[in-house]
Amino acid sequence: MLGRSCVVTREEALRRILEHAAVPSPAHESIPISSSLGRIVAVEVISPSELPAFARSTMDGYAVRSADTFGAGESLPALLNVIGDIPMGVIPDRAIEKGEIMKIATGGALPEGADAVVMLEHTHAVDERTIEITRPAGPIEHVVQPGDDLKKGEVILSRGHRMRPQDMAALASVGVTTIDVFARPKVAVISTGNELVPADASPAPGRIRDSNSYNLEGLILQSGGIPVRKGIISDDEDLLRTTVKDALKDCCLVLITGGSSVGAADHTAKVVESFGPPGVLVHGVSMRPGKPLIAGWAGTVPIFGLPGHPVAVAVSFEVFVRPVLARLTGEITLPVLEGISAYRVVRANLARSISSGPGREDHVRVFLEKRDGELWAVPVRGGSGLISTLVKAVGTVVVPLGTIGIEAGDEVEVRLF
Repeated sequence: MLGRSCVVTREEALRRILEHAAVPSPAHESIPISSSLGRIVAVEVISPSELPAFARSTMDGYAVRSADTFGAGESLPALLNVIGDIPMGVIPDRAIEKGEIMKIATGGALPEGADAVVMLEHTHAVDERTIEITRPAGPIEHVVQPGDDLKKGEVILSRGHRMRPQDMAALASVGVTTIDVFARPKVAVISTGNELVPADASPAPGRIRDSNSYNLEGLILQSGGIPVRKGIISDDEDLLRTTVKDALKDCCLVLITGGSSVGAADHTAKVVESFGPPGVLVHGVSMRPGKPLIAGWAGTVPIFGLPGHPVAVAVSFEVFVRPVLARLTGEITLPVLEGISAYRVVRANLARSISSGPGREDHVRVFLEKRDGELWAVPVRGGSGLISTLVKAVGTVVVPLGTIGIEAGDEVEVRLF
């Protein structure tokens, strides 16, 4: 049960959680690259061909033999004969010989015999067939050679990589239109509390609509999972146990909102323990909001008991659930990025002093303002039970454990949502 003797630091809680987060490899599925954004690569992708497949110009200008331009300058230009234009999408049907050039556009294919491109800015037309070159071109200047972008047999994407728009483009450029990705993990969302009613219901006095499940649904989708709603459960231990047991059949992560605080309705920890070892690993974190967090395992399936307040749900998910869900998706973090925050971070001046209690880490919601060209972080007033504070905020400022606060005017890091 939650008590002062059980509360651990955020770092210790995360260590315990990730120490047990050795999860089996997800199943694979093959999908079109047009549907692959954000998905995790299951099998490394090898380039089936060179890219580009032919020498291409990177500038508008003239395809030349570089040797014909050596020594060229404004006072003594090289005079070369134009023998034609190179249409886009066509391999030239003839080579250029000594003293000859062909007009070429950016992306055009170089003719045989050419090894460089002279920019238009460094040429002058003498007549319709003769061009002055006022600057020499070195070999392969303004030219992309076959295989410069990707070589045949080169690994384009590694297993565990999260697909980005540029990755989709790279695959398309070598004719790879389908990709094997890991199946998205299913995450059960269980809302608990006698006071909860569905969002489309009119709550009686003393009752409130379930909003946390919608927040979690968005966070899960954003993190690469598939949310599976298990409904609203009353504060009944047996009913919760039955619902969790059902969720374990088809979900690889279970999130329970409410039922994590000390009190008569605290059934979550008991239910987690009932499924056997390792059981509850964390019950209480020295963090605000999110102190009553429960984290444990039922066999190989992680179970989180999240506090009922909306802000605590969001912060607890970001700090503890998202790293576990990332592993469940099959994503592999590059070694060079280990230990680096996954948040988008901006630096700003704190507009108003923040106080913090001893023995805890505070996550304070803020919005941003521009003042005289400088960025200022303004704390959002309101407790962790107010969902509107999350809507108004653009991110959080963390007050570290062991400090009593941050003074107005100090520079802070804002972790953007």
